[in-house]
Amino acid sequence: MRVFKLLVDFYINGSIHVGLSCYALVRMTQHMFHISYEDSIAHFAFFGTIVGYNFVKYDALARVKKHQMRNELKAIALFSFCCFILVGYYFFQLQRVTQIVAVVFLSITLLYTLPFFPNKRNARNWAGVKIYIVALCWVGVTLGLPILNAEVPITADFYLKCLQRFILIFVLVLIFEIIDLANDDPHLKTVPQQIGVRRTKLLGLLLLLPFYFLEFLKNNFDKNQLVVNLLLVIMISLFLIFANDKRSKYYTSFWVESIPIVWWMLLILG
Repeated sequence: MRVFKLLVDFYINGSIHVGLSCYALVRMTQHMFHISYEDSIAHFAFFGTIVGYNFVKYDALARVKKHQMRNELKAIALFSFCCFILVGYYFFQLQRVTQIVAVVFLSITLLYTLPFFPNKRNARNWAGVKIYIVALCWVGVTLGLPILNAEVPITADFYLKCLQRFILIFVLVLIFEIIDLANDDPHLKTVPQQIGVRRTKLLGLLLLLPFYFLEFLKNNFDKNQLVVNLLLVIMISLFLIFANDKRSKYYTSFWVESIPIVWWMLLILG
């Protein structure tokens, strides 16, 4: 049992699970825009997410306590290095324009983590902007990059999907912010810190309405997608309603982050 827990913790703490969530959303994009399942962009997003998230989570810790790193952190660092090599391999298989835009999102990740100016906080600590940066990066990586790489024409449906995907990630991050409320620095000014937990939940539930009904504005919308999206909205609503700062880390780091994976599975099995 102890070995199983160690493996699960490594799977979560090493950002493999969140990487799979990103992978699932890339596959969702390919399905929605009828793009052939091209692996290079999906694998680039998967390994890139692992590297990016581990860098954001452990960079400061590794620099401050590099002589006291636990075995798990050393394993995660080695694993992240291997993923970084794979990111480079898949990067050079992408279209040139996709590479350029990917570098832009890499720069945003660095800005999110590292202070670019002396005595200034990084973007992660800028009051009130964390949730928007995270949502923007996820939209760019899981929607923008696959579309660019497949050279799909940009239509109104693309912009609708961007808005829909932004809302989805925004609401999921709201759940994380509710769970982390007791531990977050008050200067972060997260949504629950500014308007309270009850109003944050109400905001999330209200945002799920345009997320769902935007699907009707698509050209030749898919009826199966409407059913799947309804199940998704119900699932997210329940996670949002029952979120509180007493929940274990697995509530968000495993179950909530599983939502994109479940969404993709419902679609391909439906």
